[in-house]
Amino acid sequence: MKNVVITGASRGIGLSLSKQYQQQGWNVYSVCRQASPELEAAGVSVIDNIDVTNGQAVKALAQTLSDVKVNLLINNAGLLKNEVLGEIDFDSIQDQIEVNAYGPIRVTQALLANFSDNAKVVMITSRMGSVSDNTSGGRYGYRMSKAALNIASVSIAHDLAHRGIAVGIIHPGLVGTEMIGGVGDLTPDEAASRISKRIEELNLQSSGTFLHSNGDVLPW
Repeated sequence: MKNVVITGASRGIGLSLSKQYQQQGWNVYSVCRQASPELEAAGVSVIDNIDVTNGQAVKALAQTLSDVKVNLLINNAGLLKNEVLGEIDFDSIQDQIEVNAYGPIRVTQALLANFSDNAKVVMITSRMGSVSDNTSGGRYGYRMSKAALNIASVSIAHDLAHRGIAVGIIHPGLVGTEMIGGVGDLTPDEAASRISKRIEELNLQSSGTFLHSNGDVLPW
């Protein structure tokens, strides 16, 4: 049976991914800061009290998973805030960089020894991290953090290729999660279904490609 680790799993896309992979027969390790009742009821292995911005917490996660061969890691934990030029809160930007950029790298590095042959690492990113796609400005911290995640993910794709590990960089679409106030074109379940299809298709040839969950290649 295959093992998947999913961060940010207490709600939204992470919760939906946890449920989907559990229903597909995977061993699901759902990682979060605080478990929700929905996650507790999903029949997965919940690992809570894990803040991806905290190095000691991520070490604790690695210790908990020390005997687990990870076939798939989905770095989904994310944070969205807004900043307006002239009134920028730099602590807000830093918080988003810690969660959205440093967090996935920290978790991936901590689990390097766990990855099975031909494992997959997936970064849930955003097209808001695309320079070419920025036509509206604003959202400084979110855009900066996701752009940083994107370039780091390409480096990770190169660095893990020799182990046969493919890296997916996936924008889920505009998903109606709590993080964006529940307004979107997709439900979390619909987004999770599309993401899982992209993960299934992921291989070394497509590793490091910036993809929309609908399969389109996105511009950097």
